[in-house]
Amino acid sequence: MRLDGIPLWDGTEFRGPVELTWEPDRIGDVRPATQRHDDLCVLPGLVDTHVHLIGHAGEGPPPDFATWPLVTTRDEQVLHGVAHAQRAMRHGVTTLRDLAGDEAQIALRRAFDAGVLPGPRVQVHGVVGMTAGHNDLFVPPAIPQRKPTADGPDECRKLVRTWARAGMDGIKLTTSGGVLSIGDKNGWRNYTREEIRAVVDEAHALGMLVASHAHSEDGIRVAVEEHVDSIEHGTLLSRDLAEVLAARRTPVAPTLLINEAIAEGRVPVAAESMAKAAELVATRNVLLAEAARLGVRFVLGTDANGHHVQFGDQLAEVVHMTEILGMSAQEALRAATSDAADSIGMPVGRIAPGLGADFIVLRGRPWERIADLAVANIVAVVSRGRLVAGRLP
Repeated sequence: MRLDGIPLWDGTEFRGPVELTWEPDRIGDVRPATQRHDDLCVLPGLVDTHVHLIGHAGEGPPPDFATWPLVTTRDEQVLHGVAHAQRAMRHGVTTLRDLAGDEAQIALRRAFDAGVLPGPRVQVHGVVGMTAGHNDLFVPPAIPQRKPTADGPDECRKLVRTWARAGMDGIKLTTSGGVLSIGDKNGWRNYTREEIRAVVDEAHALGMLVASHAHSEDGIRVAVEEHVDSIEHGTLLSRDLAEVLAARRTPVAPTLLINEAIAEGRVPVAAESMAKAAELVATRNVLLAEAARLGVRFVLGTDANGHHVQFGDQLAEVVHMTEILGMSAQEALRAATSDAADSIGMPVGRIAPGLGADFIVLRGRPWERIADLAVANIVAVVSRGRLVAGRLP
């Protein structure tokens, strides 16, 4: 298939009008074009490095975040996950990394990869968290059915191995408390250094990346010192840690919109969660903007779950990164395409020969005017080389 004469921003820079050819699932030639269609442009599909596919995907106000998983059958939850993934894809987000997955998300990934259903590229990380830690506290105390936990270095290693056997792409490690977990505190320590070291060592030995959930300065510090592969949230990132992360080029997914929505009560949340988020947001912006100035490698990560951030809100998150972090339009686009893809080891995020054929045809010039990166401006989306939304010019 072929597009001719549409200006290309290739994931790193503007290339001008090109002739672009592809076949499922591979970009072919990218060469200068003689024609020009300056009202449109082509961008790589976006890469969201932090989502949660299993959540309510239906119409209308979302149900309670804590109880929905407890009153919805697992089979039905999987269908909601499919709907979320396909909605993201139709809105130009063609690669997703689920950071709290289990066998359900693994099944989605395999079905999409096999072409059983149309869907984006999906990576899945299994959570390693402690008893009474952030991941464990999403379930109300009286409910006995809980996600797996691990306590002590040996149990941590075993849970990493269990997730590896299940087919996970990586591990999510909790090193601080969180906002939406029940009865939790952002500053609570999650895991001892010995347990964290065991998780990172075992995951790396099995070829899996480790993404660390960390809001507090202490939680970020221990994750950095034990050489995790990415920081998720990084809300209270101190200057000295930002300098280390910048030097190492460790990616940080700041999840901006969700914390603001919770802090301001714009989404259904408990008063406890609202207060915790408000406390974080009150100091977050100055810290993260300074980290960006120091060269921290911020990448797109939204925490989209269908309850507090919708699948399709990723484009708004990229725009917000320029507002909060002070990134230029091109820096924010790289954070959502080439840099995000590189941070999770996926051969996408750029439009170049031999890479996966994921791209968006859009009205406007978002590398010059980031506000042009909007769902309303999408003309067509190609995922895995196939048209999945709109119409190709």
